[in-house]
Amino acid sequence: MRKTVLAVFIIILIVGGIFGWRFYNKYYAANTQKEGYVLIPTGANMARVMDSLKPFLKNVESFRAVAADKDLADNIKAGRYQIRKNDNNRRIVRMIKSGRQTDDTFRIGDFDDVYQMVGRVARKTEADSIDFVKEFDKIAREKGLTTAEDLKPYFFADTYNFYWTVTPRQFFDRFEKQYDDFWTEENKNKARSLGLTIPQIYALASIVEKESGGKPDEQGTIAGLYLNRYHKGMRLQSDPTVIYAVKKQSGFRQDIKRVYYKDLKTDSPYNTYRNAGIPPGPISVVQKRSVENVLNSKPNNYIYMCANPRQPGYHKFTDDPQEHAQNAREYQNWLNEKQIK
Repeated sequence: MRKTVLAVFIIILIVGGIFGWRFYNKYYAANTQKEGYVLIPTGANMARVMDSLKPFLKNVESFRAVAADKDLADNIKAGRYQIRKNDNNRRIVRMIKSGRQTDDTFRIGDFDDVYQMVGRVARKTEADSIDFVKEFDKIAREKGLTTAEDLKPYFFADTYNFYWTVTPRQFFDRFEKQYDDFWTEENKNKARSLGLTIPQIYALASIVEKESGGKPDEQGTIAGLYLNRYHKGMRLQSDPTVIYAVKKQSGFRQDIKRVYYKDLKTDSPYNTYRNAGIPPGPISVVQKRSVENVLNSKPNNYIYMCANPRQPGYHKFTDDPQEHAQNAREYQNWLNEKQIK
């Protein structure tokens, strides 16, 4: 009798062990052979999910079984999901069911226009660039503006994190909040004290940023110089505005390394060699600190500036036209020596 009981017990242990091993292997054993990301679009069915996961799975059928057990087909959440090496089926299924996706890094640079920015952003989102442009155009109209390009001041150049499934509206809302947070009453008063509107601040900040090459240490001085010219009724005569005007006419497909005399005649409201005042909008997406450096610029007497060939990336400042002419000749000679065209 004891032998019979012992035999039954051993059989139960063996059968239990087999079932336990199968259960563990099905749910908890490592079932991925490499790491990476899968993109599951909105409205995807189970076949689409399996197609996305197959390159990562060691045992496709075991995952399919767990997915069926957990009703994944009825609970698929769109997203960008991180697959780790040696992940198990249970974790992957739960991750997709809960929509626990991994965000991605977005670098918003000093794009010439909103459409360039949208083209870059849409490479990392489910929505394509057309979706972004349509929604941004709609938002612009809601704000009494004309097109998506008029929204440029809302975007600060920086690094951000978004989910692949972010909608164009959600994307813009993030920047609009940042814009609203920035324009405190204190900053609005600073703009008023400079005699500028908020759109003019952005336009000037974009010029200052381009002239400074994005380096902050000269930005306050450059801003003060342009404010002097503006309030004296002088044309700003900023080369970056000419570059922008020329590039805009070519659909921003032209790369310009040097401004020639003929370029100064470009017919554009952005060309500050032809038009007095501040351009109708920013010539690029700007960094927050560039706007801050304009708002906090300190008064100076400078009227002229010229790139300093002895210190690339920096400028020579003066209020003397003759000194400026000498600085300009020195810079032009340097360009010719370097054969920069």
